Amino acid sequence: MAAYDPTIYLGSARFYAQGRPAYSAELASTLQRELGLDGTGRLLDVGCGPGIVALELASLFDEVVGLDPDRAMLDEAARRAAARDATNARWVEGRAEDIDARALGRFRVATFGQSFHWTERERVAEIIFDLLESGGALVCVVHTFPGRPVPVGPDLPPIPHDDVQALVERYLGPGHRAGQGYSQPPPDRYEDALARTRFGTARIVFAPGRPDIVRDIDSLVAGVFSMSWGAPHLFGERCVEFEADLRALLAQHAPEGQFWDWPGDTELVIATKPS
Repeated sequence: MAAYDPTIYLGSARFYAQGRPAYSAELASTLQRELGLDGTGRLLDVGCGPGIVALELASLFDEVVGLDPDRAMLDEAARRAAARDATNARWVEGRAEDIDARALGRFRVATFGQSFHWTERERVAEIIFDLLESGGALVCVVHTFPGRPVPVGPDLPPIPHDDVQALVERYLGPGHRAGQGYSQPPPDRYEDALARTRFGTARIVFAPGRPDIVRDIDSLVAGVFSMSWGAPHLFGERCVEFEADLRALLAQHAPEGQFWDWPGDTELVIATKPS
């Protein structure tokens, strides 16, 4: 098992909530319908970051536990929870692979908001299987763009993702940096990994993405710094220079400083523990 690299999101926590596009406005209602949620039971949000998914779903459970190995992310989650008066949420520092050593109790649902790929997927899924109540569910939440119908959005330029990536590579070189190394995406999809565990076949549900997300330059800069491949520490002493170049690039594409962002629909990969 590879050791955890604490620099993967070093310096990113304060940018995350501002810089990441929102999931579907129907995320909570879709999960409520699909899983029969009634405000009871407990949710475990694994790799919770600053609590994006945990706080979105907090009203559907008696208690929400967010787990993340990055202390700065948990501090940001606690701050956001206090601002929302989400008194049923608590935050635990730790890796997904170490959940069984945390004595966190039983859960009705475990969610992974764009975090399952950072884990040893099959091993973690088996740990979650044992923590879930009978009939409980593991849910992976991701933005999915390929193959989804693109809605009509506001009359604004799209985000120049390719140009932004080229600028990042000009500073950091080719390949997606991640902490002290490079990210290595898994070879197959989440449902393929889950099929190799006791969960078996997962089902796929889509909640419609938000068609009207408008991002300004500050938000897009925060978005880059919120990513493992764009974490501030990677740029070192050139971070201020990079940010200036990024802002200039974005201003060239949108002199008024606004872009339309459609990150896709929200895909839910749901694997259920047999009753």
